[in-house]
Amino acid sequence: MDFKLFKEMLKRILMVTFTAAVLACQASPKQQPIVEGLPNIKPAEQQILVCKELVALIENYNYKKLKLNDSISSLILDEYIKSLDGGKNYFQQADIKEFEKYRNTLDDDFRNGDLSAPFYIFNVYLKRYNEWINYSLVQVKGKYDFNQEETYVFDREKMPWAASSTVLNDIWKKRIKYELINLQIAGTPQEKNIETLTKRYTNLRSQVAKINNQDVFQTIMDAFTQTIDPHTSYFNPSNAVAFNEDMARSFEGIGARLQMENEVLKIGEIIPGGPAFRSKLLSAGDRIIAVAQGAGEFEDIIGWRIENSVSKIKGPKGTKVRLKIIPAGQEMSSKPVIIELVREKIVMEESSAKKEVKTIQSNGKTFKIGIIKVPGFYADFKAAKAGDPNYKSTTRDVKLLIDTLKNKDKVDAIVMDLRANGGGSLLEAISLTGLFIDKGPVVQVKDLRGDIEVSDDENPGVAWAGPFGVMVDRLSASASEIFAGAIQDYGRGIILGTQTYGKGTVQSSIDLNSLVNRSLLQRLAALVDKGTMRAPNGAEPAVPQLGQVNLTMAKFYRVNGSSTQHKGVMPDIVFPSLYPLDKIGEDTERSALAWDVIQPSAFVPVSDLSSIKANLKKLHEERMKSSVEYKMMEQEIADMKKRDGEVSVSLNINKLKAERDSLENAALARANKLRALRGLAPVKKGDKIKKEESFDFVEDESLQVMADLMQVKN
Repeated sequence: MDFKLFKEMLKRILMVTFTAAVLACQASPKQQPIVEGLPNIKPAEQQILVCKELVALIENYNYKKLKLNDSISSLILDEYIKSLDGGKNYFQQADIKEFEKYRNTLDDDFRNGDLSAPFYIFNVYLKRYNEWINYSLVQVKGKYDFNQEETYVFDREKMPWAASSTVLNDIWKKRIKYELINLQIAGTPQEKNIETLTKRYTNLRSQVAKINNQDVFQTIMDAFTQTIDPHTSYFNPSNAVAFNEDMARSFEGIGARLQMENEVLKIGEIIPGGPAFRSKLLSAGDRIIAVAQGAGEFEDIIGWRIENSVSKIKGPKGTKVRLKIIPAGQEMSSKPVIIELVREKIVMEESSAKKEVKTIQSNGKTFKIGIIKVPGFYADFKAAKAGDPNYKSTTRDVKLLIDTLKNKDKVDAIVMDLRANGGGSLLEAISLTGLFIDKGPVVQVKDLRGDIEVSDDENPGVAWAGPFGVMVDRLSASASEIFAGAIQDYGRGIILGTQTYGKGTVQSSIDLNSLVNRSLLQRLAALVDKGTMRAPNGAEPAVPQLGQVNLTMAKFYRVNGSSTQHKGVMPDIVFPSLYPLDKIGEDTERSALAWDVIQPSAFVPVSDLSSIKANLKKLHEERMKSSVEYKMMEQEIADMKKRDGEVSVSLNINKLKAERDSLENAALARANKLRALRGLAPVKKGDKIKKEESFDFVEDESLQVMADLMQVKN
């Protein structure tokens, strides 16, 4: 869908509104209530402006065409409080009662860019959080009777808010007791357990102290946009970068995954092929204590937030970065090692499409089937726009895999595994479908004006014309559903798995900075806190980054006219769902758009598989009647559903251990029964299962269905 015209129109509108907003910025904001006992976090000027413009975008361009009112304000407040304290472990009844005064005012406040109320609520939350963390640190050293008959309610979502601090004291004391019991059951001594929990809660207190107004603003906007619809969202500047890197499956840096441990940045993994990998100067476990850009001065990063540290290490390809390293296994007091690396573009191959080949037996015949696992519909739009002939994309990767499967591996059929594929690029869903159909419509898109646009695969020919199947599950969403729906409608293949997520809406990514005249941003920068925005040496103020909005502006429809919204795609061969359908899926979201239909597009099916599907279903069901794996899978799902409904746990160590042992023994018995069926030796509790010995029943049975397909068609 071409949003160029929309963005030009939007740019003209926002130029006017941002001009007014910048001029109005100097007006005195509403006084934010002060929470005693902690440094109060307050909104930045650019966040006030972004809030106002987000309201304007939603009211004028969101598919729902709704106006903020008191009812929506009420929903925002509930969603916000739930996002802060969904388990009802921090706030008390008195806090919630005080917040009621904001129930019908957030709509007007947000329209005016007034964030004083939600920032105040967050500061109250921080105070309560610190109170209970500090209380827990004291309770860790308390004496407990682990043989006492007592119960800990770990899921308090449907319970009333605590009437007093005494009630919450009891809840947190039981939580600490539960955590100590868990550690003791694991076999560590009590002294070590106390040390472990003390470190855990001290670290929690340290991490919450690093929360800034960007974090708070993101939480507020998440609650706001979630109330509008599940997929309209705002990304603050750092989250916008992460979102776009994930879409591109690439970033520019040294090629290392980083994590925080005890206030120190630690290398968790070295990405193969990157600068860090080739240099052989870094290893997993090394700690980075300081960073310098090129020949510049080192900055000590101990105690920094992880995203701030990472932003110093990442940077444009071709630039140099120097790191001070404490090698793994050495004391922090050791003399650091200084290394220099040149940043490069890092491609995340492990999250790209991959293939494998499996050989199966069916009715005395042997079949080779290629499996292509696609974790997402990704594309490096920046590299494509720059003319990079090797830019990263799902379709390009899958095309190469198909060529290998067809010409080298000589497979008889191909199965596309889209399980847990949450979607991504609409253009990639269309072009990927084109690898399996010879031109024609793939998806219909209806915009907020009611206009319908049909998106076609315009490339003649197919990459694979043989037997084809698509595996989906409840986490397959958006672009996955477009692809699976098109394959089903064209009769091009068999869909296997469970009902998909049902995300049938289109989002447009809008960089707020690109919609605003740079001179206005500079004027805004001059109004922002000089201490954080003013560039050194009296230079021009740094332009503030406003972030990115993903705005729901249209709905997807299959070529048969049915929306994928709410209902998703129903497989031809249905398996029991490993995920609870009543808790995961678009139809569980309160603010989701409804399902509907439009006129079918003019498409010509490749074949009519209705009679073949009936035969495949019959053969599948016959196998399932005698399948031990299938019955065990159904039992495991039933057990999970039962456990999912539990909200409390015993604090009697013997009773809790007996329950755990029972569950573990049952799981071990199931695993060994399945291993015996496959001729594998039994394993004992605690044994690690080799990767080649793991098995996937849904995949295995899907391959059997593909073997049926080839034999039925013949």
